[in-house]
Amino acid sequence: MADPSSYRPRPGQIPDTPGVYKFRDDHRRVIYVGKAKSLRQRLANYFQPLASLHPRTATMVTTAASVEWTVVSTEVEALQLEYSWIKEFDPRFNVKYRDDKSYPYLAVTLDEEFPRVQVMRGHKKKGVRYFGPYAHAWAIRETVDLMLRVFPVRTCSAGVFRNAASAGRPCLLGYIGKCSAPCVGRVTPDEHRELAGEFCDFMAGRTGTYIRRLEKRMMAAAEEMEYEKAARLRDDIEALRRAMEKNAVVLADATDADLIALAEDELEAAVQIFHVRGGRVRGQRGWVTDKVEAVSTAGLVEHALQQLYGEESGDAVPKEVLVPAVPEDAEAVTLWLSGRRGSQVSLRVPQRGDKKDLMETVARNAQQALVLHKTKRASDLTTRSRALEEIADALDLDSAPLRIECFDISHLQGEDVVASMVVFEDGLPRKSEYRRFQIKGFEGQDDVRSMHEVISRRFKRYLAEKEKTGEWDQEGVAVDAEGDAVDAGGSVSAPDSAAAVRTGPGADAVPRRANGSGPVSGEVPADDGRPKRFAYPPQLVVVDGGQPQVAAARRALDELGIDDIAVCGLAKRLEEVWLPGDDDPVVLPRSSEGLYLLQRVRDTAHDFAIRYQRSKRNKRVRTSPLDSVPGLGDTRKQALIKHFGSVKRLRQATIEQICEVPGMGRKTAEAVAVALAQAAPAAPAVNTATGEIMEDDGGSTA
Repeated sequence: MADPSSYRPRPGQIPDTPGVYKFRDDHRRVIYVGKAKSLRQRLANYFQPLASLHPRTATMVTTAASVEWTVVSTEVEALQLEYSWIKEFDPRFNVKYRDDKSYPYLAVTLDEEFPRVQVMRGHKKKGVRYFGPYAHAWAIRETVDLMLRVFPVRTCSAGVFRNAASAGRPCLLGYIGKCSAPCVGRVTPDEHRELAGEFCDFMAGRTGTYIRRLEKRMMAAAEEMEYEKAARLRDDIEALRRAMEKNAVVLADATDADLIALAEDELEAAVQIFHVRGGRVRGQRGWVTDKVEAVSTAGLVEHALQQLYGEESGDAVPKEVLVPAVPEDAEAVTLWLSGRRGSQVSLRVPQRGDKKDLMETVARNAQQALVLHKTKRASDLTTRSRALEEIADALDLDSAPLRIECFDISHLQGEDVVASMVVFEDGLPRKSEYRRFQIKGFEGQDDVRSMHEVISRRFKRYLAEKEKTGEWDQEGVAVDAEGDAVDAGGSVSAPDSAAAVRTGPGADAVPRRANGSGPVSGEVPADDGRPKRFAYPPQLVVVDGGQPQVAAARRALDELGIDDIAVCGLAKRLEEVWLPGDDDPVVLPRSSEGLYLLQRVRDTAHDFAIRYQRSKRNKRVRTSPLDSVPGLGDTRKQALIKHFGSVKRLRQATIEQICEVPGMGRKTAEAVAVALAQAAPAAPAVNTATGEIMEDDGGSTA
């Protein structure tokens, strides 16, 4: 635990201007990011007597080992930089709203020649029009199924589209009238794009005009006694109305707004958002977060706005945002939102009428979400804590292993030998920390040597990262990223007098060129606080195996001088836990939560290793003799196969025939002929059901 006074900057050093500040721990990891109108006044609040600070703030400042800041021109710039740094550094003491799922959107791929309507999740792509988010994918599919009757836009994948085009026959939707079948030329690209545009207009809320247009066409058809056409239009109108009924009208004035409500207690907060477009609720989403920092309702609203609109632009940011409390820097937040939308955005608290009533509904949803989350998490936290305590007791550890790393070896008869590393933190998988290895030190099958190699490589990287930051050195001298000694203050001399640093004390002193384009040549950029690939040590290393694998892992750590990391192995046969140097295993009860957690960690590592080994094997199996031809890329490989139909026919071709392929010179053609002559022909494929030998005339690929 650090004493905040040990790294407190002198008041005169801190500028009295807007800016963003970072607290770092003794590993140089960024643990908190904040912004302020006045850096001097805000930072002074963190260095009061610990007894007068909020408990969470006190925990943060005692965990930190340094503070630095960056000056900006305006509060809007501070808001933007704070969001960027929270996203980049993932600081542990900042409030972060995390989705428990990826919300589905209805998407129209307007960037394609024939736009496609589909369900999409994850990051938004350029050239795609999104509607939503929706709570469930099936809700999108129901809506689309109703609307395809009126807007028969393409919904098939690229593969299905190509197959239908080559066969000259549309899919089932084309036959039943729910697709305009652009794959077979029933409509032109321009006609299909116009259809997709009408679909987007309808989804964007411009519904009344279109329905009135259909009603006029229906009446005109009836007057001309075209009753079948009138009946089809009547059914189209009914389908559109059923689609509209799925989104209830909540605001009569066709409002475009997002309503944000919060429910919170001392430890956690839940946020719910209703997306209202054209007066109708088009989507709903929510998050729950731990209140790891002392933050008010207004502060939670500001964090929610950053999370919600940090990567949005244009119409994705509505004209009106209704919140339960206005952020402290309301003017800056409003300017930031307006800048992301490209026009004025109103940020306010509803006071009366339908909008206030709807806000109360959103607040009830937030309260229910918080209650449900606490009910689920109570058991989860209890179970995980008990599991970690049982592991600590069974393995005689000083404390619960909050970070566990597990390693497994996978191969197929000694070929494609690989290894996996999975990470569990606080009993939960940390997928961003998963790593995979190729065994490079030797050929063949030897799980013990493989385990020794992988553990050595992983923890050599760990020591290298510590060496970069000066935390570890063999001779008692701190070193920089290139192994050069640095002075006690960590400074590195800059040969370029034009270099400039824009951060305060404790900041990364990275000399930069006068134009800010990059580091000065020959200088070593300092550690920037981003999460490093192998920087954090585990409290426990688990290996998939018994005594030999455990001994190999322990030997690898001892050779590196690491003696503060526990090692154990979990053998599959009887699920025994093996410790280094012990002749007898530790047997945990079958009902033990600790054993269940170790099994889950081991099985996750096993599955991750198998997937990697299979991908390498599949890639090797798919190799072609043409891969060894220097200068022959994928484009010309495909041209060769397309011209001759198969590798077998290409092998039978003469050099002159190969030269006939566009882009093939004689030298390359000779190299192709030599490579194919040296490669032994693959064994013929056999139909296992009939015993028939299958020729590869039309099926081989490069």
